[in-house]
Parts: sequence; C-alpha cells; structure tokens
Amino acid sequence: MALMITDECINCDVCEPECPNEAIFLGQEHYEIEPSKCTECVGHFDEPQCVAICPVACIPVNPAHQESRETLWQKFQRLKPPKVA
Repeated sequence: MALMITDECINCDVCEPECPNEAIFLGQEHYEIEPSKCTECVGHFDEPQCVAICPVACIPVNPAHQESRETLWQKFQRLKPPKVA
C-alpha cells in the first residue's frame, strides 16, 4: 500500500527529505506522495520514515493503492539504482 498525505498537513517540510524514494513533493495545497514511488520504506527502513516524523499524524495508508509487502518489495527493487561496479 502506498501512503498518502491528508489535508491536515501543515506543510512543515519534515517529511520530504526523509523519503528515500523521493516520492514526497509539495503539491498545490500541501505535500503529496507519488504512489508509484512509495514503498512505505520497504527495502530501506523497518517503518515509513514520513509517518514516524510527521508531527500531526496526517499520513495514512492510501486506500486507492492497496499493495502487499511483497509488491512493495518488488517496487523497491525496480526503483533502486543499479550498483556501479
């Protein structure tokens, strides 16, 4: 499941730099998450970093993007940069 940022977002700017997949961006009114890039930090951390740092708890699971942990892992594999030899 990808995460989403609700309109309770106060645009505090703390979540964007925490996202290892660069899925968070400033939208028209508040920060947003690009579902195709969000892995809920699977492959990077044990918990979503944006959720852990959000001071207003406005980052729930996006019901429109239901994904299993395995699907999130596969997305991580596609998104990670190839290793340079």
